[in-house]
Formats: sequence, structure tokens, C-alpha cells
Amino acid sequence: MTRAAARAPLNNSRLIRFLTENGMMGVAVREEDVGHQLGHWLNFRQAIALHKLLGQTSTPMSTPLSSHSGRGTGMSREALRAHVDKVRTALEQSILQGAAQGSGLSRIDMPLAELVEPIDPKTAFEPYRRFMASHQRQMEAVVSTLRQQVRGQLSQLPAMQTLSALDAQFESVLNEREALLLGQVAKLLEKRFVQALKQHLKNKAETPSVGDPVPGADTTAWLMPLRQALRAALLAELDTRLQPTLGLLEAYNPENPS
Repeated sequence: MTRAAARAPLNNSRLIRFLTENGMMGVAVREEDVGHQLGHWLNFRQAIALHKLLGQTSTPMSTPLSSHSGRGTGMSREALRAHVDKVRTALEQSILQGAAQGSGLSRIDMPLAELVEPIDPKTAFEPYRRFMASHQRQMEAVVSTLRQQVRGQLSQLPAMQTLSALDAQFESVLNEREALLLGQVAKLLEKRFVQALKQHLKNKAETPSVGDPVPGADTTAWLMPLRQALRAALLAELDTRLQPTLGLLEAYNPENPS
């Protein structure tokens, strides 16, 4: 009897669901609440700074935390959402087809599907590792700037200044851990790539060769699902990176700042 593939809970991130449903990680069992886990990631100074900010949430109007409070309401929520959507679409386009002209993004092309013979499983994934790393760096820079822009709009509303400062603190605290965890995704995909490559080479060695290859024959069928998985993983990572920004956007409402 075939065992059904494990599925991540629907409330998990898109990236976790991708990794779980593709057999790259098991379904995570939450044994601790988020607050308790966060306590393990903070150093002493970070904990003090975060505690100080959390202590201000009960009186957000008491002391301005930003010099922006006297500038008015800034962009409308609709205009800010349109800006966020435009940036997201540009990054998705970059991952799927290459950066569009005029987007301001560097073009990062997927490596050629044809692998140079002889194929060494130890180094064959390297072009794809560079492809993923380049996209990750681009996403990190663009999404960080976008997050700062949305946070800047929130900071113009006195009632939202504490939230803005709290988000900045969380970004500072979690950046290093985020980079470490997201860096593992390429390693999981490399493991899958090497397994598929070795199976491909084994099948090729066991198949009798009669003359030259048939013109037009597809010799990269084994590689196509892996290339698609790379793009799917990057799209899922983009979704994960955008979550804090989207949360800030939901909180931003100049028409009803309370």
C-alpha cells in the first residue's frame, strides 16, 4: 500500500509547505509557542531593547518615536499597496522569466539545461547554486527596502509608531537567523539534484547505445522538474520574505489611524 505524502498544515508558510510536500523536510510539530522559541534566539541586549519596546505598546501616544509624526498621513493605503504589488510582481517576473526591462532589477538567468560532459555530480549543481544565491541577495535587498518604506509610512501615524519601531527591532534581531535558514533551501535542492543526476547517469550507463543520439531527442527530461522546483522554491521564499511587509501594510490605515 502506497503511503500518502505528508502535508504541511495550511497555516504554515508557502515555503514550508513546498519543502514538506516535496519530501525535503518532515511536517514540523510545534512543541513550543513562538514567544518561547524567540527567547532562544535573542542575546541579552536584544532582549532588553525588545522588552523596552513591548512595554510601550500600552501607551503608544505617550512619546513620539519618530520625527515623521508631524508630516501628515503620507501615501494612501491604496497607493502603498499598489507599490508593494508592483515590487512583488517585478521580483516574481525576475524569478520566472528574468527581470523585465525598466524594472531596476539585475537580470539573473537560469543556467543552460545542457550539462557539459563529463558530468561531475560534485560540481554540476554549482551554476544553479549561483542562480539561487543571486536571486536571494536581490530579494533580500529589495524586500528590505520595501519593508522600510512601508514602515516609514506607519511611523507617520502616532498610534503606529511603536509598531513601526517594533518591526525594525524584529528585523534586526531575526535577519541573521533568517539568512541562515533560507540558505539551507539551496542545500536541500542540491541534494535532490544530485540524487536525480546519479539516477540519470546510472540509467544512461545501463542503456545500450546504438549509434549517435537521435537528433532532437530530449536528453534533459530528468532535469526539467528540478529547474521548475528551483523557481518554485524561490517564489515560496519571496512569499515568506514579504510576510512582515504585508503585515505592516494591513496595519496601515491613514483614514483611521486609531
